[in-house]
Amino acid sequence: MADGHHTVEQKIEKLREELRHHEHLYYVEDAPVLTDAQYDELMRRLKALEEEHPELVTPDSPTQRVGGKPKDGFVKTPHSRPMLSLDNAFDEAELRAWDARVRGGLPPSETVGYVCELKLDGLSLALQYSGEANGSAHLVSGITRGDGTIGENVTTNVRTVRSIPLSISAARMKSAGVDGGFEVRGEVLLSQAAFEKLNEEREAAGLAPAANPRNAAAGTVRTLEPNIVAQRRLDFYAYFLLRDGEFLMPTQTETLSALRALGFLVNKHARTVADIDGVIEFIAGADALRDSLPYEIDGVVVKVDSTAQQRRLGFTGKAPRWAIAYKFPARAAVTLLENVTFQVGRTGKVTPVANLRPVSIGGTVVKRATLHNADEIERLGVRIGDHVSVERGGDVIPKITGVVLDKPRGEGVIEFPETCPECGTALVKVEGEVDWRCVNASCPARLREELLHFGSRGVMNIEGLGEVMVAQLLGQKLSEVVPEDSELEDAAEVVREPLVRSLADIYWLKKEQLLELERVGDKSSQALLDEIERSKTRPLAKVLLGLGIRFVGERTAELLASHFGSMDALMEATAEELTKVNEVGPKVAEGVVEFFAELRNRALVEKLREAGLTMPAEKKVTSDVLAGLTFVLTGTLPTLTREAAKEKIEAAGGRVSGSVSKKTSYVVAGEEAGSKLEKANELGVKVVDEAGLLELLEAKD
Repeated sequence: MADGHHTVEQKIEKLREELRHHEHLYYVEDAPVLTDAQYDELMRRLKALEEEHPELVTPDSPTQRVGGKPKDGFVKTPHSRPMLSLDNAFDEAELRAWDARVRGGLPPSETVGYVCELKLDGLSLALQYSGEANGSAHLVSGITRGDGTIGENVTTNVRTVRSIPLSISAARMKSAGVDGGFEVRGEVLLSQAAFEKLNEEREAAGLAPAANPRNAAAGTVRTLEPNIVAQRRLDFYAYFLLRDGEFLMPTQTETLSALRALGFLVNKHARTVADIDGVIEFIAGADALRDSLPYEIDGVVVKVDSTAQQRRLGFTGKAPRWAIAYKFPARAAVTLLENVTFQVGRTGKVTPVANLRPVSIGGTVVKRATLHNADEIERLGVRIGDHVSVERGGDVIPKITGVVLDKPRGEGVIEFPETCPECGTALVKVEGEVDWRCVNASCPARLREELLHFGSRGVMNIEGLGEVMVAQLLGQKLSEVVPEDSELEDAAEVVREPLVRSLADIYWLKKEQLLELERVGDKSSQALLDEIERSKTRPLAKVLLGLGIRFVGERTAELLASHFGSMDALMEATAEELTKVNEVGPKVAEGVVEFFAELRNRALVEKLREAGLTMPAEKKVTSDVLAGLTFVLTGTLPTLTREAAKEKIEAAGGRVSGSVSKKTSYVVAGEEAGSKLEKANELGVKVVDEAGLLELLEAKD
């Protein structure tokens, strides 16, 4: 009996290996040797055996690529190291300036090589693999980029992407020179062929076509229906290999080779070059290749090849110094300006939007473009009925760059409104500014934009508080706010009394109220209420950002929260006190004072507090005992988490950096300290353990 069982287990494993091999040939090597029918027959036999012996089913079996829905949506998950965006270059001069900065940050005796990779226009993913005792590895999780620090766990959907291996054999691990667990980062995208097929299906079903492959890929990954993800035929291209947030290989060239050996799809156009001249030559070739590729690219990513040099170059506040994205010039087209509408933003700013005859620009159908303000309309001399030149570059909103003068001119003069198009209040233009604004704090358009901003990922992070939900909470017709290319079918025309009349009102919503709305069920209503409840503990900096104070962006909000430590202290601050904060100038100070001078805004803060928002301040400096000192943390400390150690250092006026350099004052090393400790020893930087850090704090008190 046991022998028979063993034979079945062997048959199952042999079928799995066969299927994995043919999946790799088809989805990674693009060199299939089986017909679809032959592949399906192997899969049918495996499913039959697993149904007879369910105790032998494993998570990495090819039959398990499509599982059940996530029970409660997608869980927020922190990254091992931030998934940072890249600085951009738009011409050869900017590339050469970046190259000079790179070489200037390294000893003159060192040569610098670069790796050039196509900048794929998709969605960034981080995949975690755990190592097994037998030398193999299997997929544990897949996480979206999110805000760069925290993403969403989309593992259920990631498992359906055929170019992502669910397991990696010991032989492949050995070939790649990798053992144990590791992390792979890359880009998930939709090929042009898959995108066209998707739009054919949508149009056949009476739905509007998807706008572009990137949005379609991102929307697919975040759908709660794994079977839909499987049908879309997404691809995943790998480009980073890490462990515990550190690069595994000594060069990016070796990283790409190791990823190929592990069985990942790696873009075949990547090239290692000796200098910036090689980079510029590669970019010229990539631009010429662009239209023949089966997927969209919007530029080239250039990376310093040596990971040791990468560590020494380090990071700016939001981007690595050792990499840059060269962005291709914006693509343009000529089309007809059919009419102009005026949109009201959350600060009351009124923006003219050009409605265009639909035109394809670089694979994306463009129907609208910004005209910015009244001065821009006058500068362009544009009229309704004109043929205009429209540009789209990367994620930048399409814009009109000029009137085509050799075409017949339009006769419709664009008249900027004198009153708000939403509420009828007279528009105001502040001296020295170009924008006209609605000053009515109760304007429904302003509130709509305020709610969308307040709930967005980088602010209060309230999943589900999107455009459609906000429209219903404000009692609006959905068809008035849902864009033409939305996936929402048959937008409801039900008009209700508003459930929300201010930002704070969302914290008093009840489930029975939400259940009365169109297309809102028990599960989605409870999910929204849970997200709203969770947002009550968002830090003071995020609440400040959510209030929409003029000139206060993310960085300024963090500085203000850190300096003043509480909402009350900030509300009472004078302009003079505000300008004492690093990076806060008179304009920002005036914006803050004006905001809190308005009784409506103070009442809003009190209502938020009454609703239960705790508004905790972060990283408040309580002393200057470590002022001027820079620390790097590495390894596992015995009692303090890395975040707790960081908070103690920053509270004492010190600074925590992610990389070791000659400017580093101390490296705080715990168990299993890695390359940062080695670097500290190379440079002669002082190294202390947790006890040493605590002694530093006590000795300086």
